[in-house]
Amino acid sequence: MSLCLQLQAALDADLEALAGAPAVDERDVLETLLFVYDLHLAPLDRLGGCEHLANHPVVAEIKWRFDRWLIDALDVRLAGRAALPADTVEAVRHIAMQHDDAVYDWLATTADWYQLRMFLAVEGGPDAGFDDLVALCQVGIRGGAKVVLGENYWDEMGRGDAARVHTTLHDKLVDAIGMPTLSRPELPLSALFRSALSGLLATNHWLQPEMLGALGVIEQSAGPRCRRVVRAMERLGAPEDAMAFYREHATTDPRHGKEWLDRVIGPLVAEHPEWGERIVRGALWRRDVDCRLLRDLHEVVATRELELA
Repeated sequence: MSLCLQLQAALDADLEALAGAPAVDERDVLETLLFVYDLHLAPLDRLGGCEHLANHPVVAEIKWRFDRWLIDALDVRLAGRAALPADTVEAVRHIAMQHDDAVYDWLATTADWYQLRMFLAVEGGPDAGFDDLVALCQVGIRGGAKVVLGENYWDEMGRGDAARVHTTLHDKLVDAIGMPTLSRPELPLSALFRSALSGLLATNHWLQPEMLGALGVIEQSAGPRCRRVVRAMERLGAPEDAMAFYREHATTDPRHGKEWLDRVIGPLVAEHPEWGERIVRGALWRRDVDCRLLRDLHEVVATRELELA
């Protein structure tokens, strides 16, 4: 049995037996990590009362060990990368522009409705939980950068209009297209890597510089992608509730991306020069996991290898 399943099944008294337990394989490491991240981040009503185990010594040991496995795996995949601009802001902008977005061009011009629905079931929008990531990213930051992050979060909250909250718009998208929820065992390994990166950054305050870089890449790349998803939906005659989420991001994310670089990363690096290299590291992590997932999705969606209900 995988370590992830053992951990989910264990009660307090049984957890001690899992101390130092190995994972079965790479997928088991990632699914175990994602379960542990859920204990820290998921809505309490989805955790069935097991959330109190988040800081149990055995769970903490597993998280510590597998967090470091994930960091090593992310760093190894950056070996041999091309040189980047010395300026941190320009480096992150350059990284975001190097994304392999061919699948979005294919969606906009060629994909049928079933293929678009398949894609969105895995891609999930520009990180549907981005509001929580922004909230966690600003902890401990002060001054103008914190104000900009607060403005970003307020946009995520629909600027006070509950009907325009981005997660609400995403829920409407899910209902409008009947988007299924795929279990983690059904997802490609690259999707687990991308989800695990968000959990890693959100549960390790010491990785705040890397988180700033990773979220900056999301903001930089989301606008052009969302515009092409809107084009695909318009071409295929999707209902308005399906398009509102992506239209909102197509409009607001270009502004968010510029502000994230110029008014958050720029001032923070000026204040903390030692953060620059780490911000770039986080940006590279995000680009790597994102590009790998999008390449996989292009293949499985185009060939209909992924089955949806």
